[in-house]
Amino acid sequence: MAGTPAPQQQLEPRRGARHWLAAGALACVAAVATGPAVSREGVDVGGNSSFSKLVPAADVEKASTQQYADLLKKAAEQRALAPADHPQVVRLRAIAQRIVPLTYDWNPRAREWKWEVNLIGSKQINAFCMPGGKIAFYTGILDQLKLTDDEVAMVMGHEIAHALREHARERMGKNAATSIGANLLGQLLGAGAIGQQLIGGGAQLLTLSFSRENETDADLVGMELGARAGYDPRAGITLWKKMAAANKGAPPQWLSTHPSGTTRIAQMERNLPLVMPLYERSKKAG
Repeated sequence: MAGTPAPQQQLEPRRGARHWLAAGALACVAAVATGPAVSREGVDVGGNSSFSKLVPAADVEKASTQQYADLLKKAAEQRALAPADHPQVVRLRAIAQRIVPLTYDWNPRAREWKWEVNLIGSKQINAFCMPGGKIAFYTGILDQLKLTDDEVAMVMGHEIAHALREHARERMGKNAATSIGANLLGQLLGAGAIGQQLIGGGAQLLTLSFSRENETDADLVGMELGARAGYDPRAGITLWKKMAAANKGAPPQWLSTHPSGTTRIAQMERNLPLVMPLYERSKKAG
């Protein structure tokens, strides 16, 4: 907004005041960080975080597309990118074909995403779905854990859920709120500038870590997506048991920010009654 600049001493508040303003701005956003729950059949995880609104979705998806393309190019150069006719690629894409149409109710933008599914040769026990529907599995997670189709669907559903629930945007928004602080409230009226600064600074979407709440959210939404697609949601429990045993109790890379153990499995078991009817109905429908 145009106007006469304030005196220099007003532009640079005392450190204590700056911290107070930052804390106040963060608290205001946190008060509405999670949208209201929607009455629906299935799991109850509420709305997407309002922190994600600090970063433009289109900018995050554009950055995701570029980073994904760079990753595939590097894999191809190393002869690690599986061809389209590879049996595991065919398998992964068939599972995705059943899940993707069910994502639109979770995030309207998903209908416009250019979904991709690829397989990268690596011993890593890893998989991901970047914003915009960019999915990749590593051969390690398929081969070492000997995943069934139901378990693959739970992994894929979990990773897709991160994209649908905009956890990367949320994390970037929270980073913006804590780093920019005092300017946050003003930016809420035109939040795009914050996101452009973060993305322009080279934010690496593949290295963003998610919170425990994000992971639980993705577990439950992933179970529901898989169940609606006709995959047994109970496979989520066998999947996490395999994950825990993969490195004799030490979490593999895919689990580095994914809290596992009895608490996680118990959470999934508590929600099985909400998704089993969806699975049974899908199986009956063929």
